[in-house]
Amino acid sequence: MAQHDIVIFFLQIATMLGVALVCGQLMRLCRLPAVLGELAGGVLLGPTLFGILAPSAYTFIFPSTANIITSRETLLTVSVVLFLLVVGMELNPGQLKTRGSNILWTSLLGIVIPFAMGYALVTLVPAMWGNQARDNTFIFALFMGTALSISALPIISRILMDLNLLKTRLGTVIIASATINDLIGWFLLAVIMNSFILSGDPQVNIWIMLLRILGIFIVILTLGRWLIQRTLRWYEKRFANSGILLASFVLLALIAASAAEAIGIHAIFGAFLVGIAIAQNKEKRGKAQESLYQLVSYVFAPLYFVSIGLRANFAARFDLVLVIVLILVASVGKIAGATLGARLSKIPLREALAVGFGMNARGAMEVLIASVALQYKLIDERIFVALVITAFVTTIIASPIMQHLMANGTDKAMNINSPNPDGP
Repeated sequence: MAQHDIVIFFLQIATMLGVALVCGQLMRLCRLPAVLGELAGGVLLGPTLFGILAPSAYTFIFPSTANIITSRETLLTVSVVLFLLVVGMELNPGQLKTRGSNILWTSLLGIVIPFAMGYALVTLVPAMWGNQARDNTFIFALFMGTALSISALPIISRILMDLNLLKTRLGTVIIASATINDLIGWFLLAVIMNSFILSGDPQVNIWIMLLRILGIFIVILTLGRWLIQRTLRWYEKRFANSGILLASFVLLALIAASAAEAIGIHAIFGAFLVGIAIAQNKEKRGKAQESLYQLVSYVFAPLYFVSIGLRANFAARFDLVLVIVLILVASVGKIAGATLGARLSKIPLREALAVGFGMNARGAMEVLIASVALQYKLIDERIFVALVITAFVTTIIASPIMQHLMANGTDKAMNINSPNPDGP
């Protein structure tokens, strides 16, 4: 790049990071997830507001220069790969082995009902969605079902921490169910995106592609996880230097991201699976995990999420009817499904409703799915804007409603050490 392009590139990144940190901190002060501030900051910095109020300044900082755009997108790709690595590492695989029927029913109905409602919404009202639905109705309906059934594990974890519910039975059921939802959701998205991208290529066998996707999921989560866990235990017993571990985590994520791209899957799936393989059954992060978590949470993730606002004009592409429909269908489907699942596994109604509203928080995960779909032109800017706003609303309402439902505190039956994990 020319010197001028380098200057503008660094000015862009500095501006994006500064806005993300300020807006994220403001949200934290309001006891809301920082990601909401980062997304809002991107909307303020993008063509929706800054581009209208100060078009000359906006064009100066965000010119349509190919070299600068390519460099920024490369950095943002690395950022989202590292973010998914950290999201995977935040999972606690041990939670999936406890609370049997609670988790099974909650996760099953918590994804099946909203998925079915999202799929039906497209097939019954195809005119609402534009050319994308008309050209690829089946794939588009699968995508909307997936997008409306996803949960946001990082956001949900933060909400439960803030409400002091993370170590209760309620918290365990929500976290484990959200984990299963996310795994199924990411797998479905991998299949959907590859089916959409490769649908016009007669040389590609979709079933072979499906086997490839299954293969990378199985290899990383079985043999890969076994090798990584044994190596981690060996290293932690002999060495205290966490810097090498941190670099190794990033190295593994980059290799897995490269392998995923090589077989036709988006890079983020490889990083996410490596994160799960690294995740340990510990309440506290190790030094390497904590260092990586801090770096990603305060640098790379804010950069990525503030960039979302640069991708569309939220005012020009705002469709009130579509936004209301998506919020209602997404919320009713997820809350009803997760609540019904919790009730079928004998969780009391008040706690079951708290599970439903907790699972309804979509936050960064739905935004990420929408961003990937927009990148590959599976959806247009109008649908992208509606999905991002849906993620905003469902995340904002989760914490206060859960707090109200659990206002009297958790009883002994909600304790994680309760002797009857599936009982009332």
